[in-house]
Amino acid sequence: QVQLAESGGGLVQTGGSLRLSCTVSGRSFSNLFAAWFRQAPGKEREIVGTIHWSGRSTLFTAAVKGRFTISRDNAKNTVSLQMSSLKPEDTAVYYCAADGAYSGSDGRFYAYWGQGTQVTVSS
Repeated sequence: QVQLAESGGGLVQTGGSLRLSCTVSGRSFSNLFAAWFRQAPGKEREIVGTIHWSGRSTLFTAAVKGRFTISRDNAKNTVSLQMSSLKPEDTAVYYCAADGAYSGSDGRFYAYWGQGTQVTVSS
């Protein structure tokens, strides 16, 4: 059974940084396509970015480009989201997702999800 577990969320002031981690267990991580999504209160879930099994990452949300970075460590079965220059509008529950196939930006195509971790940015 594949399990994803996020960690690293919390409360941070505007301009601060956080690093979210997602640890994958239950299958080989090196051939999983992974992504980070977020859902703010009262809003639909949105894609933040994806990372190919090769390590190539793509940020989909214009609002985070230049501030967020996605990376992965296949040896540690983890995918990370480094967030800097955080803004109140980044407040959301952040989810890690993964799938054995290329899944793009549509969450419906991801088979595996973490439980989410709350990120709150105070003004």
